[in-house]
Amino acid sequence: MTPRKVRVFSGIQPSGMLQLGNYLGAIQQWVAGQGEKINFICIVDLHTITVPQEPAVLRRQTRELAALLIACGIDPQQTTLFVQSHVRAHAECCWLLNCVTPLGWLERMTQYKTKAARQESVLTGLLDYPVLQAADILLYDTDEVPVGEDQKQHIELTRDIAQRFNGIYGETFVIPRPVIRESGARIMGLNDPTAKMSKSDPTRGHAIRLTDSPDEIRWAFKRAVTDAGREIRFSDDPARAGVNNLLQIYELLSGLSRPAIEAHFEGKGYGALKSEVAEIVIEALRPIREGFERLMQEPAELDRILAIGADQARAVAEPKLVQVKERMGFVLPT
Repeated sequence: MTPRKVRVFSGIQPSGMLQLGNYLGAIQQWVAGQGEKINFICIVDLHTITVPQEPAVLRRQTRELAALLIACGIDPQQTTLFVQSHVRAHAECCWLLNCVTPLGWLERMTQYKTKAARQESVLTGLLDYPVLQAADILLYDTDEVPVGEDQKQHIELTRDIAQRFNGIYGETFVIPRPVIRESGARIMGLNDPTAKMSKSDPTRGHAIRLTDSPDEIRWAFKRAVTDAGREIRFSDDPARAGVNNLLQIYELLSGLSRPAIEAHFEGKGYGALKSEVAEIVIEALRPIREGFERLMQEPAELDRILAIGADQARAVAEPKLVQVKERMGFVLPT
């Protein structure tokens, strides 16, 4: 019997322009895995509204994200690329999973506690976010979920929910596993190498957005925080986080080994390091920026691609939802 092809599910929010950390920490993996595995990439707009959004901005950013993913190398012929709200099974499955998920499991989520502490009034959706994420993943019999370290707890919760459901209603869900890239899973902010690079941080010089001009990229790297030392070497020392961050970026884009990179920069100063990292980033992002600009001039084509992706996703998610409802005892329509 031919073994079942591994299924991979990835979700990304349309909450701001993609940045270098998204590309190196996740999107490169998605592109590289095409063809080898069955890939689902979901633009998770339902997750985005757990905090207030301007409707026109959300619509624009959803299309921008689709265009950027395709420009980065996501091939709709090989990967099912779709918008979460276009597949109603996600929201319905979330409600069903809510009814087997203890409240205490959600209240202990680190991201929820961190975000809730910053808000005067916490929306229910913020608490329930991980259950919707579990529905996203479990609907596709997902084997692997590529995530950053900060999302690992949510995937562990997804596993707990799946195992609890299977224990109550019988084997229904595949138990997914998180896949965390060893190098590059956490690209840090250029202005603060102790904080993860974020697409939602508007501070100039914090992140390199995938559509930034060469001049903007050079400006940001020139001002990147390093340290008071002089040696250019990979290090786990928190005091050298800035240099290590720049070297990680160079490593991921050059494909060179760490010893080769350290030998290349031997005897050079931080100015040379910043300049060379800037130039390798500029060349890596040039075709992405050009592809994005071209796709954004063709909104009808983007919508067509997303409609095809939604049809493909529904063909997998809806039968799974029927199975879940059947196991739970619902009378199904004939």
